[in-house]
Amino acid sequence: MSPALILLFIGLYFGILLLIAWLTGKNATNNTFFIGEKKSPWFIVAYGMIGASLSGVTFLSVPGWVKDTGFTYFMMVLGYFLGYLVIAKILLPLYYRLNLTSIYSYLEQRFGFWAYKTGSVFFIISRVLGAAVRMFLVVMVLQFFVFDAWNVPFIVTAALFISLILILTYNGGIKTIVYTDTLQTTFMLAAVIITLYVICKDLNINLVGLYEKADIAGYTKLIETNWLKKTHFIKYILSGMFITIVMTGLDQEMMQKNLSCKNIKDAQKNMLTFSAIIVVINLMFLFLGAAMYLYAQEKGITLPDKSDKLFPTLAVNSLGAIAALSFIIGLISAAFPSADGALTSLTTSFSIDLLRVDKRTDWSDDKKIRIRKNVHLGFAMLFLIVIVILNTLNKKAIIDTLFTIAGYTYGPLLGLYAFGLFTKRIPVDRYIPFMAILSPILCYLIELTLKSTFKEYEFGFELLILNGFLMFLFLYLSSLKNKKTISL
Repeated sequence: MSPALILLFIGLYFGILLLIAWLTGKNATNNTFFIGEKKSPWFIVAYGMIGASLSGVTFLSVPGWVKDTGFTYFMMVLGYFLGYLVIAKILLPLYYRLNLTSIYSYLEQRFGFWAYKTGSVFFIISRVLGAAVRMFLVVMVLQFFVFDAWNVPFIVTAALFISLILILTYNGGIKTIVYTDTLQTTFMLAAVIITLYVICKDLNINLVGLYEKADIAGYTKLIETNWLKKTHFIKYILSGMFITIVMTGLDQEMMQKNLSCKNIKDAQKNMLTFSAIIVVINLMFLFLGAAMYLYAQEKGITLPDKSDKLFPTLAVNSLGAIAALSFIIGLISAAFPSADGALTSLTTSFSIDLLRVDKRTDWSDDKKIRIRKNVHLGFAMLFLIVIVILNTLNKKAIIDTLFTIAGYTYGPLLGLYAFGLFTKRIPVDRYIPFMAILSPILCYLIELTLKSTFKEYEFGFELLILNGFLMFLFLYLSSLKNKKTISL
C-alpha cells in the first residue's frame, strides 16, 4: 500500500476525531476539561479505557514478546485483574468520598504540603516519560512506513502527531477523551481481529488449528518456574497487581476518567467491567503474536531486528492492503487514548496541584482557562523534546522500557498511598521529598548488587514493589519522631 493512500485514510480518521472534539468542546469550562462535569456514562468510560490501558505499547510489544517468552505475560495480566479489584474497592471510594479533582490532593489532607507536592511532581515525571515512550513508538512506525518515503524528518512527524493530540484535547479535555477513546478502542480491536482473519485465511487454517500449531512450536508456554528470570510467574502476578495499582489507581490520567462518572457506583461498575474485558483482550494480543510468528515461519519471511517491529512489518509488507490499513489505523487508535489522556491529566495535575487554579479566587474564570491552555501547550512542547531524545536512545523493547520507568518513578507513590491508607501514623512532612528521591537511588544500587552477585538473576518488575517498600519503611521511621496519629 502506498504511503499516500495510507496518509489519506489517516486524514479521514482524524477528521472524525476532530468532529467529536468540536462537538464535545463547545462552551467548555475548566470543570468540563478536568472532570467532564461528572456526567460521563460508566459503560462509555469502561469501553474507552481499554484503548487507554493497552496503548501502542501493548499493540506492538506484546505480540513481539511471544517468541522469547511465550504466553508468560498472561500471568502479569492476571495480576492486573487483582490490581483493578483493589482500585475498585479501596481507592475509588476514597477519591469519591473526598470529592477530588486531582487524586494527589489526598496526600495533602493525609500528610501535608510537601507530600502533596512530591506526589504531584513524581506523577508528572512518570507520565511525561511514560507517555513519551508510547508516543515515540507510534511516531517511529509512522515515520518508517509513511513519512520516510517523502524524506520527512523525524522531528516533523513527531510535531505533527503531537499537534493533532493538542488540537483534539485543547478545549474539551476529559469530556472529549471519553468519547474519542470509544471510537479508537473499536478500531484498535478491529485491527487485531482483521489481522487474525487474514492470517487464518492465508494459511487455510481455523483458530483452533492455529493454536495447536502454536502450542507445538512452544509459543504458548504459560508459566515460568525459574525464579532467576524476571518472567517467573509469582513475580509476574505480583508485579502486574502493583503496576496496575500505581499506573491506574495512583495515576491522574486513568483516575480522571473514573472521576468523571456520575457517582461511585458507576465508577466501580466501570472498573470491574473493564478489568474483566482487559484479560480477554491481552490474551488476544498474545495469540496474535503466536499467529504472526507461525505465519512468518510458513512463508519464509525474515523477522525484523526488533520484536516491536514484528506486527508492522508483517501487516504492511506481507498481509495485504486491508491488513496494512487496519494496522495503521489500529496503531493510531491504540496510541491516541493514552497520549491525549496523558496530555490532559498532566495539564490537570500541574494546574490544580502546582498552580492551584481552583483555589485562586483573585483570578477570573477567563484567566484560569487561559493559564490552563498555556500549560496544555507547554506539555505538548515537552513531549516533542522527549520523543526526539528517545529517538537517539532507543535500544530495547519499548514495553520493557515503560515498566522500568514505572518501577523507578511510581514506587514512591505506591509507598505514600500504602502508608496513608494502612497506618494511622504521620511522618515528618518536610522529609518526604528526600525519601522519595532516596528510595529509587537505593533500588538502583540494589539492582547493581544483585546483578554482580547472581550473574543470571534478572531484576525485573519487582523493582516497583521494592521501591514502594523502601518508601513505606522511610515513612515509618520518620513517623517514629512524630507522635501524632490520625483516626482512620
